[in-house]
Amino acid sequence: MPKLTRRHLLFGAAALAGGALPNLRPLGASADPLAATTAVTELSQPDPEFVRLVQRGYNPRFLAQPETLFVPVNTEETVAAVETAVARGLRIAVRSGGHCVENFVDNASTEAIIDLGRLTTVEFDTENSAFSVGAGADLGTVYEQLYRGWGVSLPGGSCLGVGMGGHAAGGGFGPLSRAFGSVVDHIYGVEVVVVDADGRASSVLATCDGRNSDLWWAHTGGGGGNFGVVTRYLLRTHDADGSDPTLALPTPPANLLSTQVVLPVVSEDAFVRFVGNFQRFFERNSEPGSRFASLYAQFFASAHLCQLTPRLDADLPNSRALLDEFVAALGEGVWPPPVAVPASQGPFLDVSTQLSAPRGRAPFSGKYKSANLRRAHTDEQLRTLHRYLSDPRFQSLDSGIELFPAGGAINDRSADATAMPTRNSFMKAVFVAAWRNPADEAAHVEWSRNMYRDIYADTGGVPVPNDANAGAYINYPDSDLKDPAWNTSGVSWSTLYYGDHYSRLQEIKAAWDPGNLFRHDLSIELPRT
Repeated sequence: MPKLTRRHLLFGAAALAGGALPNLRPLGASADPLAATTAVTELSQPDPEFVRLVQRGYNPRFLAQPETLFVPVNTEETVAAVETAVARGLRIAVRSGGHCVENFVDNASTEAIIDLGRLTTVEFDTENSAFSVGAGADLGTVYEQLYRGWGVSLPGGSCLGVGMGGHAAGGGFGPLSRAFGSVVDHIYGVEVVVVDADGRASSVLATCDGRNSDLWWAHTGGGGGNFGVVTRYLLRTHDADGSDPTLALPTPPANLLSTQVVLPVVSEDAFVRFVGNFQRFFERNSEPGSRFASLYAQFFASAHLCQLTPRLDADLPNSRALLDEFVAALGEGVWPPPVAVPASQGPFLDVSTQLSAPRGRAPFSGKYKSANLRRAHTDEQLRTLHRYLSDPRFQSLDSGIELFPAGGAINDRSADATAMPTRNSFMKAVFVAAWRNPADEAAHVEWSRNMYRDIYADTGGVPVPNDANAGAYINYPDSDLKDPAWNTSGVSWSTLYYGDHYSRLQEIKAAWDPGNLFRHDLSIELPRT
């Protein structure tokens, strides 16, 4: 059996937040040389736990080979890990849930991974009148503990294994978002480990109404891995005061009514009509306060099968009539018609869990591209999509387009309320290319690039913001948007992801990460001097 090489390193707390409370010491301030030391677990080869944690990224396409891996259990140990890595000159990457679909963490340049998988506490913080959620807690854990403990929830994604760390910082949305907004609409504060110009790490608490509000704003849609290491989020709805925990976050429906709709035989005409019907329905019914605000239906379409799982509040007086109206609109003009299974209802948490993607690594390697829709795709765009999905060389049960209804309460706030700029779209589209044989990677990536380019041929191969498009979503990052070979629009990748907010994010980056230590292929860049 190989000898374990776990090491517990001691570091002076000159860089650490004092005690259990966040240290609001501004960057560059002196630290207490008499503070106690803090230990952080460090792993390296051939420790089997090191191997397991290195390999827990979601996309098997990428695998890092770091020199070392830190496993902190709290904020103080996270500060110690960051400062140690900086002192050694190691390139840092941070992992919470591990669901980044690009190689921002699993990169050949990564020398030290800080794994936040043990920062999973979910509790109500009475001092800040908000829920405190560790950045390493996965969404399934967060939903269960919030609902069972206080009867509330968070409008986050439907993949149970996604970690709060990057999900929330990039915007965050899911089945409850049309009724309650994005995750960022419920972030009151964020605790971040940052590094000053002298290489000293410290823990900073940033809130929307207190000190360091610029750093808070940057984490409400500015993407993960850009400014420091998030250790926890303080969550409460933007218009709540937090005096009552049961009112601090949204109260979800007690019961959900759900069904499944399938189109098993997909000719080009049926595909175009069915997908178009789905998109146009939500385009028509995505204003804030819509009578369909509680309706959500994640849609997946390939060349051989289209399927979706609608759900809505079962306790609405006309819930079944609303569901029937939606299903009828889907099938209008489609032949052969789609098949809907009989609707059923059940408790919110049970149904939500059943309709969510399970925890674990993806069973396939993938390339992901995204777009925010302001208008439904044209028939021409959908025919282009069908043509690519029908190519026998690239057919896969896992390749296709995923459509996520948005709009509603997401669009009920101003674009500058948070760093997430997209408050004017009704749907997110994700184009997935999947393969299981590593030898197929180059061909599938090229296929994905060509498909996306041709769908958005009228706007330079990317969803340039206009009356039909609202750019792309940073939580589905795609480094191709930075490549002029695939983005010929003349519109920068930063505009596609951040709209008019990018220059402000750059200023915040310069203030809180002046050494550009936290970076990846699509990270916020320091402003040019």
